Amino acid sequence: MSDLSEQQKITDAPATTLAQPEGTNLAEWMNSRIARYDTRKYDWDALKFQADFDPKYRRAQMRYVGTGGTGVAKDVNTVAAEHFTFSTMVIPAGHEGPPHLHTDVEEVFFLIRGKLKVVIEKDGERFETIMTDRDLISVPPGVYREEINIGDEDALMCVMLGAKKPVTPTYPADHPLAKIKR
Repeated sequence: MSDLSEQQKITDAPATTLAQPEGTNLAEWMNSRIARYDTRKYDWDALKFQADFDPKYRRAQMRYVGTGGTGVAKDVNTVAAEHFTFSTMVIPAGHEGPPHLHTDVEEVFFLIRGKLKVVIEKDGERFETIMTDRDLISVPPGVYREEINIGDEDALMCVMLGAKKPVTPTYPADHPLAKIKR
């Protein structure tokens, strides 16, 4: 960069996970931003408190960027989150993600394979849709969402939340999981 003012703007910018750490070369920096499938494992314990309440809520998360909204406090085997989190989730046949909402972030579900019924509720209105391979839904903050695997095989989806560390989701007051403490 020959323009000193542009260089100064970069130097004066607050440190973020998006800036190359001082003392690292490009390869070191970029390697810290790669999350390879063969170094991940599905975490069936991230939402175990739900499955302990009712086995139909058993599902697993595989984290890539940040820890997502499952309540996992730390996972050092992820790319550091700056503006969103990204994970994959397996929902076994007949299982479901219970109704929940995020107060602070949009949540995106991209179904890689499977068949999900997605139920959306807000202010007494209810919307249902069926998602199949490569369908996507973006759910705004403050809207309840529920994902039910109505297929015969595991559903595999990508989940993206629009914050570095989203607020842990809440459940409807009349849902049994609302009373469980983590």
